[in-house]
Amino acid sequence: MLVPEAFQFRDTGRFPNSRYPALVYRGVVAPGIAPAGVALARHFEQLFAEQGWPPAWRDGLYTSHHYHSTAHEVLGVYQGSVQARLGGEAGQLVTLQAGDVLVLPAGVAHCNEGQSQDFRVVGAYPAGSDFDMQYGRPSERPGADQRIARVALPSSDPVLGKRGGLVELWASAQLTAATG
Repeated sequence: MLVPEAFQFRDTGRFPNSRYPALVYRGVVAPGIAPAGVALARHFEQLFAEQGWPPAWRDGLYTSHHYHSTAHEVLGVYQGSVQARLGGEAGQLVTLQAGDVLVLPAGVAHCNEGQSQDFRVVGAYPAGSDFDMQYGRPSERPGADQRIARVALPSSDPVLGKRGGLVELWASAQLTAATG
């Protein structure tokens, strides 16, 4: 079973981030063994859809720090590589390459800080979700905080389904926050 890397980010004042960790799954589909390019994009779209995260788009990653206050997000890298900064300007720089998956809880800032020329991702959100774009402007809060608090925990992980990954890690973070 794949075990994700977990990255926790606190509120920076500009970006709310989340009590839930961002997750990186390495080599969900290993390049050279699995399909490449568009075939890998279709593979991610099918995988995410089977787990209740219908694919929403194919593209790149914005080069400005942003977050979503109304939905969690999953990104499946199907081509190339990217240096993604998570958690805001002083956050963690993570290298993602074809075959990797990034799961972002609502509120976690993310930004493309460099990419290969061929970089592309599939983006998806839990079924029934509609994402927004927030950029860390003072006028966004406290409204964004209130919307983030209303975003439900997904019933499944976009990679692992009903067991493991965010289902366990995020439930644990929720329990810890509730018990203080």
